[in-house]
Amino acid sequence: MPQLAFAHSFRHSYDTLEKPAKAGVRKAMKKARTLPMVALNAETILFAKEVTPPLTARPRRRTVPQPLTLAEMLAVLDIPRSVSDLRRYYLATGDAAFTGGQFDHLGGGGDRPETAGAITADDLVAVELLGVRVPPRSALDLLQGPLGERVGVELARIPVDVALGTDKAYPLVVAGGAADTAWRALRDADGIGWVIAGKLLARKRPRLVPVYDAVVSCAYRTGTGFWEWLHGRLREEDGVLGQRLRALHEKAGLPEAVSPLRVLDVVFWMRHRPAHSNPCTGIRLP
Repeated sequence: MPQLAFAHSFRHSYDTLEKPAKAGVRKAMKKARTLPMVALNAETILFAKEVTPPLTARPRRRTVPQPLTLAEMLAVLDIPRSVSDLRRYYLATGDAAFTGGQFDHLGGGGDRPETAGAITADDLVAVELLGVRVPPRSALDLLQGPLGERVGVELARIPVDVALGTDKAYPLVVAGGAADTAWRALRDADGIGWVIAGKLLARKRPRLVPVYDAVVSCAYRTGTGFWEWLHGRLREEDGVLGQRLRALHEKAGLPEAVSPLRVLDVVFWMRHRPAHSNPCTGIRLP
């Protein structure tokens, strides 16, 4: 074997050396043992040298997108396409109609006095119009079980006329508030999750709770704490965002049941949906 041949050749050469030379070899070998890594020359250990490990590239820091500013939101709303998108979503007929256009007023709406305090079968159908479905067992639990009772207790604490962005809204949407507690109870139920939970509550309290899913979350560049973030945006500059949403509602000629929050949701959803991907960097600003 090459290693044995090398060892034999080295021993033979070492034996022929004078004492001073042998001492030098021993000194070199002792030093080689202290090196962190050695590279042996094919013929002699005297050429041992330290090998510098390659530099490790530092990982790049990921840039976290910042939520849209009020100015950026208004810029999206002000594009003329916003009105045409709203009309397509709510007023188109036949095969061109969006099923979600019936979400707000199906069966008279989720916030009508007779049923404002409970999840009903109409509400379960309404969220299906937005492309999601409550699983059968959880649906039964909402209609006639403990889950429905828990949510009903929280709905009783939320007036139907309170709008996000007003003084009375904030205590309801912060952690521990009635809307937040109802949302968590729904979210944790089997097969519901955060998107369906939000859509159910948006059906029950359309002025307070926005429809929120992965597409609009990406468009706004927001994550957790979305209700509080939007509440803050609605209060900036004397409520200019709400004013703009009401103006769009009137210009598009939408049904009265469509809330300003739904106007906002539909504009951003229609704008970003065709370009949305995973991962996604957010809506393309004008």
